[in-house]
Amino acid sequence: MEEKIIYKEESYKIIGICMEVYRILGKGHSEIIYKDAIEYEFKLAKIPYSREKKYKIDYKDIVLKHSYNADFVVYDKIILEVKAIEILTNSHTKQTLNYLASSKLKLGLLVNFGEDSLKYKRIVL
Repeated sequence: MEEKIIYKEESYKIIGICMEVYRILGKGHSEIIYKDAIEYEFKLAKIPYSREKKYKIDYKDIVLKHSYNADFVVYDKIILEVKAIEILTNSHTKQTLNYLASSKLKLGLLVNFGEDSLKYKRIVL
């Protein structure tokens, strides 16, 4: 039985944009620079997105005063988390999983611009 890859085409487009940004900017910039370039590419490609989308956290019978801010929510269904660090760790994966749980979305893309080549990870809830 063939495993179905969730949001395959959308993910492919998002990763393609990240690769284009990395190809032009390379490594060494801060996250905000990559996010600005990604936002520009999303607009150019007419890909629907929201930036720094806030997700409230429910706890028992209250909503906590602090919330999560996902870097991007693309196509209203994929969280794109952008990093510009030496290496991705399990804590970054867990952070993305928490965003997915809070947002009720199924797919997160964790992308790191800080290594010698663009690294990314698909995280499915």
